[in-house]
Amino acid sequence: MPPIDVDATVIANRRLSRDYNVLTLSAAAVGARTRPGQFVMVRPARMTDTLLRRPFSVFEILRDANGAPTAITLLNKRAGRTTNRLYEAEPGERMACLGPLGKPYTPVAAPQEAWMVAGGVGLAPFATLAESLASQGTRARLFYGARSDQELFYLDLFERLGVTLIVTTEDGSRGERGRVTAPLDRALGSRAPGTTMIYACGPEPMLAAVAGVAERHRQRCEVSVERTMGCGLGGCYSCVIKVRDGATPPHFVRSCISGPVFNGAEIVWD
Repeated sequence: MPPIDVDATVIANRRLSRDYNVLTLSAAAVGARTRPGQFVMVRPARMTDTLLRRPFSVFEILRDANGAPTAITLLNKRAGRTTNRLYEAEPGERMACLGPLGKPYTPVAAPQEAWMVAGGVGLAPFATLAESLASQGTRARLFYGARSDQELFYLDLFERLGVTLIVTTEDGSRGERGRVTAPLDRALGSRAPGTTMIYACGPEPMLAAVAGVAERHRQRCEVSVERTMGCGLGGCYSCVIKVRDGATPPHFVRSCISGPVFNGAEIVWD
């Protein structure tokens, strides 16, 4: 279905830390159309110093007792003007919200397993994906890496969905110390080729490493790339990424419409 432009109201703002928050928006119509991995373009209505919206993966789709979508949430990390404004937003404020946009993940069914790999705010697309996988009985794991235990969020949500958690932190404050790709590589050593679908979202060096690990172990891999997007609709060409698909030479595509989810083996990482 095509995206819709919603004048959404901030319902709640849960500040998780000094830098991270989860914003709840009254965008039920967007939530009803969203598939795991898709995103929205958001801008505070009163923010007059920029005309551009910022892309955010849809984090959660909130539902009523009958299962009908009532709102969506966004996982935000403040790093600039718009993300700071979203961190400071109060209930009742208005947000321009366009979506859902982009190509989603491809959920797999049993007997395949689904392994999600998240780095930092790259956790965002996996709540909806984990919910989708749980609904069809697909066994799932989440490899979740962060700088410290202070940047690990919503573990209980994934546990409630039956997802097995493997946590790493750079400082060793929780789980294994080091990069999240290390336990992923070890765990794939015991898996037969073609039995595991890997989904990844996070910093691009991490995505490249995950795609390489998947290729070595002959497993499928989908990655959600984080690129600067000016419009989210393919008009500004600010989010191009180099790919090789089929017999064509490497070429550039717009990640907002050809992605943000790509086959990890098709991206030209260097």
